Amino acid sequence: STHPPAMPSPVPRPVHLKLFLGIAALLLSACEAARLPPHIGRVRGGAGEQQLSKDEMFAFDEALPWLSYVREHGVQQFVAMFHDNKALTSDELLWGDEIEYHLVRLDEKQKTAKVALRAEEVLEVLRQKEHQFGRRDGFGEACSWHPEYGAWMVEGTPRVPYGGYTADLRRVEHNMRLRRKRLAAVLRPDEHALTMPAFPTLGVGDFAEPAAAAGNDATLSASAPDALITPLPRFHALTRNIRLRRGSKVDIRAPLLRDAKTDAAELARGIEMDAMAYGMGCCCLQVTFQARDIDESRHLYDHLAVLAPVMLALTAATPVLHGRLADTDVRWATVAASVDDRTPFERGVPPDESAPRRSAEELAPLAGGGVAPLPKSRYESISVYLANCGGCMKRYNDLDAPLDGRSLETLLEGGVDEDLARHVAHLFVRDPLVIMKSRLRLDDATETDHFENLQGTNWQTVRWKPPPRATACGPQVGWRVEFRSMEVQLTDFENAAFTTFVVLVSRVILAFDLNLYLPLTKVDENMRRAHLRDAVLQQRFWFRKHMAPPEEPVDDPDACEEMSVLEILTGKGDHFPGLIPLIFAYLEAIQCDPETLELMRSYMDLLRRRASGQLATAARWMRARVAAHPSYRGDSRVPDDVAYDLVKACADVAEGRLRASELLGEQPIPPLRTDDAYYVPLMRRTIARGERASLLRAYAARYSAERDGYEGEGGLGGGESLP
Repeated sequence: STHPPAMPSPVPRPVHLKLFLGIAALLLSACEAARLPPHIGRVRGGAGEQQLSKDEMFAFDEALPWLSYVREHGVQQFVAMFHDNKALTSDELLWGDEIEYHLVRLDEKQKTAKVALRAEEVLEVLRQKEHQFGRRDGFGEACSWHPEYGAWMVEGTPRVPYGGYTADLRRVEHNMRLRRKRLAAVLRPDEHALTMPAFPTLGVGDFAEPAAAAGNDATLSASAPDALITPLPRFHALTRNIRLRRGSKVDIRAPLLRDAKTDAAELARGIEMDAMAYGMGCCCLQVTFQARDIDESRHLYDHLAVLAPVMLALTAATPVLHGRLADTDVRWATVAASVDDRTPFERGVPPDESAPRRSAEELAPLAGGGVAPLPKSRYESISVYLANCGGCMKRYNDLDAPLDGRSLETLLEGGVDEDLARHVAHLFVRDPLVIMKSRLRLDDATETDHFENLQGTNWQTVRWKPPPRATACGPQVGWRVEFRSMEVQLTDFENAAFTTFVVLVSRVILAFDLNLYLPLTKVDENMRRAHLRDAVLQQRFWFRKHMAPPEEPVDDPDACEEMSVLEILTGKGDHFPGLIPLIFAYLEAIQCDPETLELMRSYMDLLRRRASGQLATAARWMRARVAAHPSYRGDSRVPDDVAYDLVKACADVAEGRLRASELLGEQPIPPLRTDDAYYVPLMRRTIARGERASLLRAYAARYSAERDGYEGEGGLGGGESLP
């Protein structure tokens, strides 16, 4: 056992934390605050309930003696949790989505778009209103709000998970629309909540309102001050510790689009960014579902990982980064580089000459001594399948996935099967990045903080989520899978379409017992292709040729081939039926109600038309608007007025003021209203005499005028009277 320096026992104190609610239900401590019935369970929880605490964090140099302690005890906590929950079953399907929003200010006179650094203030108002207008009976939809990395960002989820009925598929767009209404209702007249992955001119010129205060102690960035980071200790510690562990500030490079007047030197350098905000300041769309049991969760994890690159390409929405047109369409690689804490030795590159050299003794406390090769950032596609399917894993797990030997030994000795043990041991080749001083010495049999410390900072395309600690507020949450690759879309209609598609595909995989396994080298190649410009039309993706055992003998039932996204969705030849036809076959088999079926047709039609090129991805639509703008000079730079018009157009489309047929076809987006954002209570208060008299006079006069007009038209007769 590791024995770091002794510490005094921490004094118990209250913990203020982000409530990791089930895809949107609340913890016991929040049940009364949210005024929800106690039976509502949570599904989203488990990413580490201490993660957003305001408690004090270790500085990086203080944390060094504790790194191996947290890793060792994190593995022990997983073993205990695994045995406590391995027989846990969850008969009810619970699921939900997470959407992140940029708060932006549009100045019509100055023609500028800026991020609005008011997320903390806006969150407080949103939470107060949810508490004030929440219903105790759980009727209707409700929202839950959380801080995000950027001080201009807000995350919204449904407060109550969606359930396992076809009617729940219709709840998604309604709840997303409600979130947008409630956000808009608390913003200033010139502010908007945008669902686009990257704010186009982040870090360029005067891009924030109010102006971001100087100071870059956490990032050392030349363009993104620390004031962009949400003022929670975890976010600042995470930013600083990634830089310190790495030995230099983060180095993000995205390829620059070559246009007619692009500067050759800029083209060679690419788009350079040097702060975590450029990656973790991106918004995304995520979907989490609760599985029936541990085996089903592992099965879904593997199969959805195969779909992750395809859905990344299909949802592409990031053509502009740091004020430049990128030669990529998606955010993923930018985010991966923004949290890359690997040392030069781990990355296999020469040390940065401008950074201080570290000796072997200084690197020794790090995982792998800071020198063991790590092929990927912490934010990447998966490197290990985890389903327990016997020898099949040897055919598909063909990546160089480093494992922590000591963790693997502990897991196997603790009775964890080899496939799952390898998955966890792969997570534990990393170091914990943020350690809370008050949550260090824990009971490994009942607590999971140290496991979640590593689990929650391995940001992969799919995340496998063990059950969180049980609470008295609702039923025990089960084994879950989080699908993380998709780009957030401009409208709630689009986001609902992609969300329900992923959920229905998960049902199809289980109902038809599909096999989507590919060698992981092929999945990684698909991920690389998904980043390329217009990949949804220009690239082909490796996919399994036979998702079910073929009826006739074939040479290789495990064969995979390259397919277009359209073929993956709609079918290829006689051997591959396509995912969308399988979805409708499933809906017919379960006798889906007509109203839901019609909505699913409109959603699946959007996906099909995007994949065929009949409709543009958001990335292609945005890129075309920039290129066609009178102020764009063909030099790959996005001037302020071009960025303003682009952001305004995105807001107008999302809020129903601009019809974008090239993006949405004939699908209407209703104008956004805020006067119906909350349920209105039938008040018990007594109306004051003066107010009462004024109201009675006004309505008596109105009805008198209406009656006179009606009688004049020959309306009332034969003793009839107004109600």
